Amino acid sequence: MNKVLTAYFSASGVTARVAREISEAVGSDLYEIAPKEPYTESDLDWRDENSRSSVEMKDPACRPEIAVPVKDMDTYDTVFLGFPIWWYVEPRIVDTFLESYDFSGKKVIPFATSGGSGIENVEKHLRDEYPSISFLKGRLLNGKGAGEWAKGLL
Repeated sequence: MNKVLTAYFSASGVTARVAREISEAVGSDLYEIAPKEPYTESDLDWRDENSRSSVEMKDPACRPEIAVPVKDMDTYDTVFLGFPIWWYVEPRIVDTFLESYDFSGKKVIPFATSGGSGIENVEKHLRDEYPSISFLKGRLLNGKGAGEWAKGLL
């Protein structure tokens, strides 16, 4: 039996809504990739080059700490992985998540939200950075239809 996890990082709530829609549609467990130190509104000000998010994204080695680990990660076969697109790639905390677990034998399906970026660069970056992870084709999901898309993949 295919056990599914929908894991997501959401800074403003947009990605969280999409993740809940996917989780409800496919009957998956839902896990928030929450930072140990929550982001404030000023931390997320991408126009300020000294904001926390800007500083993190300028440093490819930055790995923000996650508040709570996934329980029983080894029991999942498929992981829907959601996040907003920051600076044309996944936020650094998503890298923390990907580097925290063994994804051998798992299918990972990225989905993203964005006000202007496409997902193609993110997918290329994920495959380049994590060649041992089996990523399926992802999707940019800014509106409705996330659940139907996800059900079609299982």
